[in-house]
Amino acid sequence: MLKDFFPNVIPEDLWEATLETLYMTIISVIGTLILGIILGLLLFLTDRGNLWKNSFINFLTATFVNVFRAIPFIILILLLFPFTDFLIGTIRGWEAALPALIIGAGPFYARLVEIGLKEVDKGVIEAAKSMGAKSHTIIFKVLLPESMPALISGLTVTGIALIGYTAIAGVIGAGGLGSLAYLQGFQRRDFDVILACTILIIIIVFIFQFIGGFTIQSDR
Repeated sequence: MLKDFFPNVIPEDLWEATLETLYMTIISVIGTLILGIILGLLLFLTDRGNLWKNSFINFLTATFVNVFRAIPFIILILLLFPFTDFLIGTIRGWEAALPALIIGAGPFYARLVEIGLKEVDKGVIEAAKSMGAKSHTIIFKVLLPESMPALISGLTVTGIALIGYTAIAGVIGAGGLGSLAYLQGFQRRDFDVILACTILIIIIVFIFQFIGGFTIQSDR
């Protein structure tokens, strides 16, 4: 039955491409989470009136975030080719897409983290400080737990954006559904392959959205 609708789709290739997209997305989401929280905390904590007030570090962090948020992802991949080759040893394959995915999405998520932290009630922070709580205690016991719904929501949005990034990366040899849709679908004019890849990407997006929404509801 499926063969009638997707005559040019090779199930083994589709399955391999789906796994590559999942690998890229999951690993890059983890990397983005780490980088984004670090940058977001720096943006928040070094801002005026906060624990680590430091205008110079805040300026450097904000500049890094703003610059990498402004670069279109397809250009960022090309700019990072030398760094990717040095780090991974190749510029092809799904592993080679990871540095660009993380560096591209990390600054975007950092701004969402900063926004989430700014929504934390200042009174809660002041109460923790008045009880003698140290900086790391305030960060891990107050700021991050209190802003958790916003952090999860932001990560869900960023994860969905990363799925789109993996498709773009696939066009220039990163593998995954984007590569399959371009090489076997577009270049060969087999549009049923493009349709199959599109459907699977939409399903992956829905799964990420469901997981994010469920996690937020569970955290409340």
